[in-house]
Amino acid sequence: MRLVALHTVVPVRSEASETSEQLTQLLFAETCQLIEQQDRWLLIRNDADGQTGWCDRKMLTPLSEEEESQYLSYDFSALVSVPMAYAVSEANHQTFPLTASTRLPNYKEGRFNLLGSRFLIDPSMVAQQPLILDKDTFLNTTRFFLNIPYLWGGKNALGLDCSGFTQVVMSLFGVLLPRNASQQVHNGDEICFLSEARLGDLAFFSHGQQTDISHVGILLDTETILHCSGRVKVEKIDNNGIISSETGEYTHWLRAIKRVSNG
Repeated sequence: MRLVALHTVVPVRSEASETSEQLTQLLFAETCQLIEQQDRWLLIRNDADGQTGWCDRKMLTPLSEEEESQYLSYDFSALVSVPMAYAVSEANHQTFPLTASTRLPNYKEGRFNLLGSRFLIDPSMVAQQPLILDKDTFLNTTRFFLNIPYLWGGKNALGLDCSGFTQVVMSLFGVLLPRNASQQVHNGDEICFLSEARLGDLAFFSHGQQTDISHVGILLDTETILHCSGRVKVEKIDNNGIISSETGEYTHWLRAIKRVSNG
């Protein structure tokens, strides 16, 4: 069975409990496959990135065969390009907050529709095709993400984790990534030296002297990185790792650099 999220974000948890760890979130209009059910909890797999976890049944809407066929025919090339936008229902004029990277089915000239429900949205907050990865566009887009607080499993404007941040931002430029840093590191071409890195390359880190990948950020150049640690911020980087703007000490140790593309 395929289900769809009709809320701004839907928490996906490690266990069938409200108090369990949040692994990620489903965004509005994202679909998932039902794997298992335990009372009011559903074990699902996100169609977008394959992440699995438990959702409260009331947060998801099952699709009939006809609705699923209709959904699969939609054009999802347009997506919200700012941290937060508001769609308005044409039927009852209610507003729906939509977070960055939310894909808008059959978008055209400030309108989109989902399973018969039609919405209006400010066209200036929508990218109808992937943004061009150049310095001006990247900086103008990501400046609105600065200071969004860290939230484990978060993928929205009120809370992001490091890999949720890279997944959301890079999707605006047409790059689709898996959910976690330990998965994202297996994508793209390896860049052997920081001196060869360029805007948009992903840098992967461990904490302390551990070797496991536990953090990721987006390089702005060979000396600065945009990442989410405590909050979304820009900090210095060198061959050893990220240097805290507050203390001047290393917070994350550089392990790999990857160049990803939308090809």
